[in-house]
Amino acid sequence: MPTGTTTSAGSRKASPLNPRTTHREFFGFPGSVTVMATTVAVLYTWYFSCNEHDGCELPLTAARWQHILAGANNYQAYFNLQALKYYTLWWLWLAALYFILPGSRIQGVALRNGERLTYPINGLTSFLVTALTAVAVYVKTGTAPFLWIAEHYFELAVSGLIFSTSLALFVYIYSFRHSSVEREGKPVVMLALAGNSGNPIYDFFIGRELNPRIGSLDIKCFCELRPGIMGWVLLNVSFAIKQYVESGRILSSMWLAIVPQICYCIDTLLFEDKVLTTMDITTDGFGWMLAFGDLTWVPFMYSLQARYLSFNPVEFSTAYTVFVALLSVSSFLVFRLSNSQKNAFRTNPDDPKLKHLKFIKTESGSRLLVSGWWGMARHINYTGDWFYGLAQCLATGFGTPMTYFFSAYFLVLLIHRNYRDECKCRDKYKKDWDRYCEQVPYMFIPYVI
Repeated sequence: MPTGTTTSAGSRKASPLNPRTTHREFFGFPGSVTVMATTVAVLYTWYFSCNEHDGCELPLTAARWQHILAGANNYQAYFNLQALKYYTLWWLWLAALYFILPGSRIQGVALRNGERLTYPINGLTSFLVTALTAVAVYVKTGTAPFLWIAEHYFELAVSGLIFSTSLALFVYIYSFRHSSVEREGKPVVMLALAGNSGNPIYDFFIGRELNPRIGSLDIKCFCELRPGIMGWVLLNVSFAIKQYVESGRILSSMWLAIVPQICYCIDTLLFEDKVLTTMDITTDGFGWMLAFGDLTWVPFMYSLQARYLSFNPVEFSTAYTVFVALLSVSSFLVFRLSNSQKNAFRTNPDDPKLKHLKFIKTESGSRLLVSGWWGMARHINYTGDWFYGLAQCLATGFGTPMTYFFSAYFLVLLIHRNYRDECKCRDKYKKDWDRYCEQVPYMFIPYVI
């Protein structure tokens, strides 16, 4: 055991750096159980009610529900040991690239104990190496590996669920290794403020440790950007190849769905260092919520549009194609340009290129933009993000509302994140936040809301 002072359970509750959680997200234990059960049920239902064998329709009839429930009792229909092996190898492949590939190393934000963790910035390089490897596989073996991925989508999704749940259980147990040990009055293991409630189910769900690491592998940051994001691209490409094999070409609707999503993934990796200042990294612990979200939900639910189009090709008029393409481009520009302006201002607010921007200075010393993109709405980047996702749903046409789940879910996610952001800012800036809201009264869309 490392040298230091070992405190009792009672004193840990009062630790200034690892205090006992008082406010529980998602209504605590009942909410966490509900979220876990609901998201898994949605993943399951959206596959068995929307596939090439049964169609993709809502509302679900009694007969369709019987079919779905019957599948739940036949685990052999969706558990595949080979799929689990391939999913694990995929995670390990990207973990190996995390260590092997060159890249700059930057420090994250200061933790509550004053420490700054170091992160390798080689996500985009990992993506390019993986993409080139996929091309080499295609040249050598043809379409077979990609068709296997498309045809075993749900077995891979179940493998993602098993893997992410196992990983969440591991990091929860791992968080107790030195959580009662201090060095120079500072805890060795930093816990998330929301994940130290003492309720094992809730803490397992929300994430007990802030930055679980094995050596220099930061598990949270790695999972946030690598296996799920790149897996999303691989699934989309596989579904496009499936459409090409079965239809003889890739239709414009498929391009409208997958190109923006691939661009979004590349953009995320291109600005990998910016994720280090997001709430996921700085505030949230790594538990089942993030593990499942990163490794299962993102790749397998966000690829629904491409999966639907792979077995239900849709053709559009030129006018509709241009409309969806323009919506994708314009909304992406809102998202990217607003985020770039914010990041540039945070990095160097005195940059001469930003001298035209107006801001208010808070008592905490921070500066809040009240012009430019951020004078239009307090979360203008969320607006661009949501319309960008809506455009991808519009690429599937109007044959079923099920392909619009992504847009509906993303709206709920962004509203919840907006609520958390607003609460955090109000607590941090106090009266200055009220002053800021008076100058920037709209949250998402100028003159609307």
